[in-house]
Amino acid sequence: MGTLGKHYLLDLKDCSKSRLDDMDFIKEVLSDVAKEAGTAVLGESFHQFLPQGLSGVVLITGAHLCIHTWPEYGYAAIDIFTHGDSFRADEASRLIIEKLESKNPAIVELKRGF
Repeated sequence: MGTLGKHYLLDLKDCSKSRLDDMDFIKEVLSDVAKEAGTAVLGESFHQFLPQGLSGVVLITGAHLCIHTWPEYGYAAIDIFTHGDSFRADEASRLIIEKLESKNPAIVELKRGF
């Protein structure tokens, strides 16, 4: 047995501050990314913090997307975990970076399993 999944850790710096604090926009981004990367949304949970920032998770077929934002710093931390081949995590990463307008993204890819 080898790799069971891939885990992408995205540190997105210099993002659009207004987009990072817009709950409806972030929900739409993660939902659209899931569909564009080849899967369907099974469920979601989000929370808006005061005075700013949000956290959310989208459960998708064979994967999940998690986000935590700090609009005051223009920063978002995102986890993408996938198992199987139906979800294209590299494509999802590219789309999220583009949609959040990150000018300074960093991605770490971990192989998960035995």
